[in-house]
Amino acid sequence: MSSTMNVTDIYKEGNISANRNMSMLNIPPPLNNAINIFTIIILFITMISLGCTMEISKIKSHLLKPKGVAIAMVTQFGIMPLTAFALAKSLKMDSVKAVTVLICGCCPGGNLSNIFTLALKGDMNLSIVMTTCSCIAALGLMPLLLLIYCQGFSGLENSVPYVGIISALTFTLVPCGMGIVLNHYKPKYTPFVLKSGLSILIISSVIVFCLCGVAIKDVLWMILTADVITVASLMPLIGFMLGYVISAVCRLSPKCSRTVSVETGCQNIQLCVAILKVAFPPEVIGPMFLFPLLYYTFQCAEALLLTVCFRCYRMIKSPAEETRIYTNVNVKQEEVKRPQCLRSLEENNQT
Repeated sequence: MSSTMNVTDIYKEGNISANRNMSMLNIPPPLNNAINIFTIIILFITMISLGCTMEISKIKSHLLKPKGVAIAMVTQFGIMPLTAFALAKSLKMDSVKAVTVLICGCCPGGNLSNIFTLALKGDMNLSIVMTTCSCIAALGLMPLLLLIYCQGFSGLENSVPYVGIISALTFTLVPCGMGIVLNHYKPKYTPFVLKSGLSILIISSVIVFCLCGVAIKDVLWMILTADVITVASLMPLIGFMLGYVISAVCRLSPKCSRTVSVETGCQNIQLCVAILKVAFPPEVIGPMFLFPLLYYTFQCAEALLLTVCFRCYRMIKSPAEETRIYTNVNVKQEEVKRPQCLRSLEENNQT
């Protein structure tokens, strides 16, 4: 509780006017508990669905050739936390905003990356393995990275609730493991789990959205500030771009590079929301627990834009390739025919 009070004190000292507005956020305990419960349900369903898409044989094959996974881990836990720190520092964010951005930046990859990897014609097996490995590695790397980067903000050194974060991360591994075991031993039930899980996920998400709207309807404008919007829009874009560039420099195939790019820019937003809601009380985190949802919006919009650009590029490139192949075939045919014509002429001349 002392760490929570430290964050509260820092926020009060750093931004008095914002603290005055923060007092308007008074979520009734039953409403706050309901939001927490449905947030955990969403996280549980997301992770068990992710586990159901994994196959142990494919995980082993990528672990035996770990170049792509290793590069993805470096970009995921290297680029994103550093980007979050640099943006929060350059925009001079207060402590509560900074710790929120850092937690989002240090989160592992989410299952949204698997969807956009499919849309971008990436390596689906690599994407799923990368998501799995990042979720497991986050158990140790996420607290370590937060400990390192929080040193750059006055008062945050001992104020992050590491126990709550580690507990939330441990919780995510349980349903993910359940999904993997189910898919391995009872694969016939996997489609049913995925379909029913999607329905529960949609219903729970709508309920959480409505409850959050009721809870923060009077202070929603507080999150729509220039610095928060700037960070939410730039973080995923930087992740997408640098993830692809680093993969290309390391000589991964374009297919794998697109996969690493998506995995780097897409964070596990469900996990981030759960950490912010469970680890921080409402009077401390305020409306900033909605930052992951704002990040999610920009993340999806930018990933969709990249998908459209890629598909347009493929449409333009394919006819050009077909024309080049057709031309090459015609040239080869002429080269084959030419010796025959020459032989015919030689025979006629001899005659």
